[in-house]
Order: sequence, then structure tokens, then C-alpha cells
Amino acid sequence: MKSYLQRILTASVYDVAEQTPLTRATNLSRRLDNEILLKREDLQPVFSFKIRGAYNKIATLSQAQRERGVICSSAGNHAQGVALSAQKLGIKATIVMPRTTPSIKVDAVRNFGGRVVLHGDNYDAAKAHAEKLVEERGLTYIPPYDDADVIAGQGTVGMEILSQHPRPIDAVFVPVGGGGLIAGIAAYIKQLRPDIKIIAVEPEDAPTLERAMAAGKPVMLDEVGIFADGVAVRQIGEEPFRVVRDLVDECLLVTTDEICAGIKDIFEDTRTVMEPAGALAVAGIKKYVAEHGITGQTLVGINCGANMNFSRLAHVAERAELGEQREAVLAVTIPERPGSFREFCETLGNRSITEFNYRYAHADTAHVFAGIGLNEGLAERDEVVAALEKGGYAVMDLTDDEMSKVHVRHMVGGRGHNVDDEVLYHVRFPERPGALLNFLKRLGRRWNISLFHYRNHGADYGRVLVGIQVPPDQREQFEKSLDKLGYPYRNESDNPAYALFLS
Repeated sequence: MKSYLQRILTASVYDVAEQTPLTRATNLSRRLDNEILLKREDLQPVFSFKIRGAYNKIATLSQAQRERGVICSSAGNHAQGVALSAQKLGIKATIVMPRTTPSIKVDAVRNFGGRVVLHGDNYDAAKAHAEKLVEERGLTYIPPYDDADVIAGQGTVGMEILSQHPRPIDAVFVPVGGGGLIAGIAAYIKQLRPDIKIIAVEPEDAPTLERAMAAGKPVMLDEVGIFADGVAVRQIGEEPFRVVRDLVDECLLVTTDEICAGIKDIFEDTRTVMEPAGALAVAGIKKYVAEHGITGQTLVGINCGANMNFSRLAHVAERAELGEQREAVLAVTIPERPGSFREFCETLGNRSITEFNYRYAHADTAHVFAGIGLNEGLAERDEVVAALEKGGYAVMDLTDDEMSKVHVRHMVGGRGHNVDDEVLYHVRFPERPGALLNFLKRLGRRWNISLFHYRNHGADYGRVLVGIQVPPDQREQFEKSLDKLGYPYRNESDNPAYALFLS
């Protein structure tokens, strides 16, 4: 550990890396009743801490090694760190990336001067090819985490934290994948401030450190989840584990929903969007505070990266509400008759309905997939379920059911069977409390709803696709009823997609 202290103090990182700020998360601190500080590694030139270890490793190479060039295998942040570090030092860099790597990451490496080689369909294949090129061309391989110089470079994060906040710190929360970051931070902090807890945070579907701690040695996982791709590593590094096995105070596992909620929390405090791995620390802080019931402590979270794929934002936004316990997902059985939707909404009171999906299937009962907005977490969810059951409804709580949240909510519906005189309308109304209930009241008890799809994504206007059983001789009267609402609408009964998939 003493050798690591010296390595960290003399690490060559600041020719290219920034000393990132340690900023107070004002909103999160107030909500959790603790002082929450964020180490903003997302502000590095490559939007990740990886630049520190990569540059420190490359800076130690001999002149002969520099002339031959360097190589790494990576699909993300390490690739960019190696490419920029090599560019800064005037060294040729080859980056082997899987063919499945998103183009935004490939382009970023090329923009930093790296020569990209696309090979294989996964990281293991890319790494094997990089090792082959090392043998053929004499290139120097730059590992992402399992190396003393890389670990020392990452350890400068811990050095900055102590210099930026000399006052008491109770715990530092560190995301873990291969272990280079937590090894460097723990090696530095535990020698100078052994009173500070080092808390490891991992996705529950990639628990490399937790499994290694339990086994007393690194364990190869059969598979890992890839949502937090920045830490999607099957086995923690040998050297990082050797360093941290006696230094880490606790390992926390967090869910995808909790990670998404952490992304939202950081955005609300910084207006910056983290990648999933970058929000692990905040997710861990929230879980730690809830489990231990602590107040008044100073907790530091490492925002390790912000290389977020834009296409993921919709998924993150949808799951964040569940991760914050601000939405309950319920399956509710209601009577199949005109007016039953309105009665269901009235039973819920003034609570916000975030989703409402239904398709006619049976003459007596209807099954509704409903999202209910919550203000008071699990306690309020229990109140909602109790109120519905008291009203005579059969309720199934799907909030923690992964299949329902990922797939079923998008598949509710399908073709209607034995649905006579159905017409289809798209209706737009102001997204405000009571607007949906007002729409249902206007339909009254005269016409039966046979299809309903609504999802509140936080837009200014709510959009409903609704099927109504209206006999041909009553359709003019039905549209007059819609006109009185004042909501824009259009008849979609002739839409070819309706004919193909719904009617």
C-alpha cells in the first residue's frame, strides 16, 4: 500500500486530465438529509475518469515502446482515454472494438486520433484480436484496470477528494467493474484517512467484487447485464482485488430502476446526463441512507462517466419513476360495461394516472394495465391497492415485475374479438390533473370503451388512442359529444395500421 501511495502522488495525469470539481448535490442533500458531494469525473475531456489511468500507464513507456505504438481493446471509455493519451504524447494508438460498438463511440475514438479496428461481436473477441496484434506487431497493450500504473492514475481521484474536502467525510461510494478505480481510491484514502468508509457499488446483475469477496478470490461470472455497460465486466482484476479485499467496508448492489433514478437525481442537480455506470454511486448512496437510516453525514459519490447513448434516454426516463418509487404499475380487473373506466378513475381520487392500457377481450370483465403516480413511495402504493380492493376490484401489483415493465406494458391490447361497431379516435388533451377523468366522464355510460391506450411521458399534451363501440346511427351524436370537450381529435378508423394489428 505504501508503494501505491508513492505511485499516486507522483502519477502523470495532469498533462491531459483535469482536476475535476467536488460539488454539492443541493437537491439530493436536502431530500436525504445528508451532505452529498459529487466528484465530477464526467467533466474530463473524454467524459470519464479512464483518461487518468490510461495516460499514467502510457507515460511510463520507454522510447522504444512509444515508437512501436500502443493498443487496447475496449468498447467505451477506456478506448477514448487511450486514444487521447496517445495523441497527446505523439504515439500511434490502435483500438480494437467489437463490431457491435455504437457509432458514437467509434467516431469519438477516431476524433482523438485512434486507429479503430472493428473485430468480433463482443469484448472477449475484440480482446483476443488485440492480443494477437500485440504478438504480430510488437505493440504495447494498455490494460483497462488490471495494472499498477493504471490503478495509480485512477487513485488521483481519491487524492483530489481529500485535498478538496479536508473536513470530515463519512463514506466514499465508488462504482466497480474491473476494480481499477476503487483500488486506486481505496489505496490512497485508507492510508491517510482510515476512518472514511469505502463503499463499493455494483449493478445487481454484475456483482464482480461482491462475489470475489464472498469467495476470497476473483470469480468469473457466467454472464453480466449490459445496461450499465461501463462496468459490465465478468471478473474483477487480480491486482485490484488484491488491493481492495481488506480496504472495502461494504458492497452494495443496485437495480436497473435504482440506477435510472440516480441518473435523474444527478440531472436535477447538475443538468448533466450520466451514463448508467456514472450514476451507480448516487444509487448506492440512496440505498445506503435508506438501509442504515443515517442523517447529517457527509457522503461522496464518484460520477465516473457520462458517455450516454442518446437512444437510451427514453428507457431511462421511463424506469426512473419506478426507481424513485414514484409510480406503481398495477393490473386491475374491472367490470366490462359503459362507465366502468370512469368509476375506476374516481376510486383513485386525485392521483395522477401515468399509463392506461386496455383491449376488449371478454363480455363480463376487463383487464387494465395502469400506471399510478405516487408522491409518498411504497406506503402510498399500498394505500392505492387497498383503496381499489375496497372498491371491489381485483388488483395485481406488477411494479417489481421485470417482464411487465419491459415487455407487457407495450403488448397490452392486440386484436379485438367480437367487437361490434368499433370506431377508433386519437384524442389530445392538456396534460393536467383531472383531464383524463374529464374525458371519461364526457363519454358517459352510453358508449362502451373497447380499446384504450394512454401513457404520460411528461409532455405538454396527453395523447389517447381510444376505441368506442358506437352504432353507425349514433356516430354523429358521438362526435358532437367530443366537440363539447374542446379537445382536438381525429377519427383513425380508416388507418391501415388499425386494420392490420387491432381490428
